[in-house]
Amino acid sequence: MNLKQLASQLGLSPTTVSRALNGYPEVNEATRERVMAAAKRHNYRPDSRAIRLATGRSMAIGHVIPVATRHEIVNPIFSDFIAGAGEVYSRSGYDMLISVVADEDEETAYRNLRARGACDGVILHAPRLDDARIDLLTEIGLPFVVHGRSTGAALPYSWVDVNNRRAFERATGFLLDLGHRRIALVNGLEFMDFAIRRRKGYLDALAARGISADPALMASDEMTEARGHRAGRDMLSLPDPPTAFVISSMISALGLRRAIEEQGLKLGRDVSVVIHDDDLSYLRNGEDVPIFTAARSSVREAGRQAAAMLLDLLGAPDSAPREALLEAELIIGQSTGPAPERK
Repeated sequence: MNLKQLASQLGLSPTTVSRALNGYPEVNEATRERVMAAAKRHNYRPDSRAIRLATGRSMAIGHVIPVATRHEIVNPIFSDFIAGAGEVYSRSGYDMLISVVADEDEETAYRNLRARGACDGVILHAPRLDDARIDLLTEIGLPFVVHGRSTGAALPYSWVDVNNRRAFERATGFLLDLGHRRIALVNGLEFMDFAIRRRKGYLDALAARGISADPALMASDEMTEARGHRAGRDMLSLPDPPTAFVISSMISALGLRRAIEEQGLKLGRDVSVVIHDDDLSYLRNGEDVPIFTAARSSVREAGRQAAAMLLDLLGAPDSAPREALLEAELIIGQSTGPAPERK
């Protein structure tokens, strides 16, 4: 079925159907929903080339990925975000453009995307404190949505984020309720905004119980298995080691579990662990019963929501910036138990 036939079925003009499918704000919501339902029912897919010619849009969304040896974007969690975003793009007739660039070329990459009209908007990844890229994208007029937030950013912007501070406050509080007092934090790189928020949640939970944070029990590094192992090994070798950990990634937690086992300790009995980001498509947290207790938030769902938000903004370019704060759910697994008695 082509556009003309679909329009005839609906009793609408081809122009109205095209505008409804492509998010033009002048099409009312009832008409848009009717057109979208009919397109789905008849398995109609718009011709991307025709849309590009008719609208001047590229029908592509950009993702600029800097290659850095100490950068969170190398984490496989990124793949789940991209998968979720890709589902939304494909349903709406958009392509995905991924540009992998040297760190020092990131600004140039965004400027080139805008100058060439290669994409209609971008998702901004891995925001930092007072992230200069927000000013840049606003200046060059390239629509964007941030995956995360940037504390200290002066300009308004659209974002989708999980409540990292609350997730780590709750995870730490859960361990405190189990009687743990020596609780370690194995965090991501703390120039990243999410890691700053996670550290604050951890510290807030300790302070609320009158417990002073011990710098020896706090580590900040790339979220890899090897770095998780190193942090766990070093902390468990302390004269007064932690009895529990909150850790920023299931990938890091796999290394931590290796360190626990090397010490002859049992996960969930001798050492408790609460993780974050366990809801990954190709790295499951157990089968029927979760291996790790986790502050669970779906990165794939965050990708869907960020993509949908950006496409909505493209359809209504004069609308105010939008925000979506997702909450993590505490999932109880086999990795936590009461604090062991000190010998």
